[in-house]
Amino acid sequence: MSLPPERLKRRPEFRLVAAKGRKAPMPGLVLQALARTDDGAARIGFTVTKKVGNAVIRNRTRRRLKEAARLWLAEHPAAGVDLVLIGRDGTRKRSFGALKDDFCRALAKMGVT
Repeated sequence: MSLPPERLKRRPEFRLVAAKGRKAPMPGLVLQALARTDDGAARIGFTVTKKVGNAVIRNRTRRRLKEAARLWLAEHPAAGVDLVLIGRDGTRKRSFGALKDDFCRALAKMGVT
């Protein structure tokens, strides 16, 4: 049985993934991934900039990203990787099925699946 993903919460963790990780832009999101040396559960963080909209819109966008990641990682657990999902303006306009597909394709592009 695999462990559920942990959360990235601190700015230095996000910055490390941005600086040393790889990036996969998709229409509904941007995925940044950084392989770790351990085999612990995947750690995942979410961010949405103020360019996307006000707090209500940013929080809705973040919730959509969280749910897409939760559903995918429940079926396909990942280990030894830090993931950062960045919400875009297109995230809230995209259908949820397309958003899940974007996440799946981004993971495949990074070789995480």
